[in-house]
Amino acid sequence: MDQEKTPEHPQFRLPDPALVTRTMSEVAERGQRIVTDFLRRQAESEAVPDPLNIGGAFLEMTTRLMANPARLMQAQLGFWQDYLTLWQNTARRMLGDVPAPVIAEDPRDRRFKDEAWRENEVFDFIKQSYLLSARFFQTVVSDVDGLDPKAAQKVDFYTRQFVDAMSPSNFLLTNPEVLRRTAETGGENLLKGLSHLLADLERGKGRLRIRMTDDSKFRVGENIAVTPGKVVHQNDLMQLIQYSPTTATVLKRPLLILPPWINKFYILDLRPRNSFIRWAVDQGHTVFVVSWVNPDEQLAQKGFDDYMQEGIYDALSAIEKATGEREINAIGYCLGGTLLATTLAHMAAKRDTRIKSATYFVTMTDFEEAGELGVFIDEEQLHCLEEQMQKRGYLEGREMATTFNMLRANDLIWSFVVNNYLLGQEPFPFDLLYWNDDSTRMPARMHSFYLRRMYQQNDLIKPGAIELLGQKIDLRKIKVPSYLISTREDHIAPWKSTYRATQIYRGPVRFVLAASGHIAGVVNPPDSGKYSHWVNEQLPPDPEAWFEGATELAGSWWPDWHRWVTALEKSQVPARLPGYGKLKPIEDAPGSYVKVMATD
Repeated sequence: MDQEKTPEHPQFRLPDPALVTRTMSEVAERGQRIVTDFLRRQAESEAVPDPLNIGGAFLEMTTRLMANPARLMQAQLGFWQDYLTLWQNTARRMLGDVPAPVIAEDPRDRRFKDEAWRENEVFDFIKQSYLLSARFFQTVVSDVDGLDPKAAQKVDFYTRQFVDAMSPSNFLLTNPEVLRRTAETGGENLLKGLSHLLADLERGKGRLRIRMTDDSKFRVGENIAVTPGKVVHQNDLMQLIQYSPTTATVLKRPLLILPPWINKFYILDLRPRNSFIRWAVDQGHTVFVVSWVNPDEQLAQKGFDDYMQEGIYDALSAIEKATGEREINAIGYCLGGTLLATTLAHMAAKRDTRIKSATYFVTMTDFEEAGELGVFIDEEQLHCLEEQMQKRGYLEGREMATTFNMLRANDLIWSFVVNNYLLGQEPFPFDLLYWNDDSTRMPARMHSFYLRRMYQQNDLIKPGAIELLGQKIDLRKIKVPSYLISTREDHIAPWKSTYRATQIYRGPVRFVLAASGHIAGVVNPPDSGKYSHWVNEQLPPDPEAWFEGATELAGSWWPDWHRWVTALEKSQVPARLPGYGKLKPIEDAPGSYVKVMATD
């Protein structure tokens, strides 16, 4: 008798022979083309055997570990004892008992969301044995005495990369959801997944470039980045956008937003419902936004000083022509905030007071504890990176994007491997992931300066150590009111590092901590009802002390910022339309610079 189809025993059917034949023929043709192209590119490059210097770090770790064999033996005995208990518990489950798990997954770990990981004793055993092994590896590498801190950080990071990659959820035969789908579709999911894999290899020209979202559903300026406005000024590095008012009167001081040039500015204008730019316009701000160029080899010699001059200083002059106002409020996001702080110190040295308030979104100025990005900043890697940039004149946007994705590998790499290649599903259209994949290039001179002088040498907080545009930079000279918003789960700009700026700036400072991470914690409109934030009027030197004394408030921090900035200057003037000043519109927002893709 045929077995009936149940959730536990899905009916297996054979795949469509025509689909198999068509897919295999396509694999042969496209695969040959991809491999040939990849080998050609490899032959043209001078690859470094270990550019990340991972081997040296693990060699040092192994040497230190062998110096204390008793501790290693103790860890192994604990691991095998737990493993023996797991075997016994699995046998008891098969006999009908319900023992407590030896190790439980984090409830937030989406890799094991399928109920079979808990209800089926075989998959429960696979899951727990993986979790035990992962804990063993991470405990061993993190418990080594005398290891150089940088080497320890690198070992810990790449051990987690290895552990994440080896998760049973990433493999066909050990993922119950994939096995179920394979049985239900007769393996057609795997054939579709193979086609997706080939398409991603073609997108990456032989290197895997995972498609995270259905990018055919998005068009910049059509259904994302649609807040009305005009480009009113441009130069080699940026276009300046002035947005159209939605109120009869506006605040006298215009608002200038400086996004990071590592990404596109429209993270602050994804959709009308979550657009910080649109919300600020609706609150009565005359909003100007810098849209950075996606640089090519012709801009290889543009430096940090050029971003100051052609970014902030040119924007200030343009805003005065457009509105007649010299005094403005400024916002800098991440690297844009680092540029803002650097420029404010430069302006202080020249007694230039046009920027009357500074808001920093998740911005580091003290890079002593730069978080996991520090794994990629050492002499060996910087030398290798600089050699690559010198050949091309820029850093490829895809290389930067891969680095950021590795910081959250389970969410931004492996979940898509399972969804796209094993389950054979099409990526879901998601505006944030479209933006995340719309990477930008970095000019060689600027990026080398930023990584060496700020990340590696931490010169920005050393008074006078950096000289730009003829002035020595001293952040202690910044006396304008400052608003710092950081996020509690930030992997890129850890909040305890961003908090250090509160002890540097000499003007009034307000520090606010939002829940969630580098993007979601910032792009959190009041109507969403998501993510709380913490406030504390006191600014003790220790960030933990600040947090212990902070008050948690429900919802978005945006209204708190608006109250803060309007309290500094409440004056109103009639609304200003783009093009009604001395600057004539060049083109409609979001402009043409933002539409240049890194792959163009």
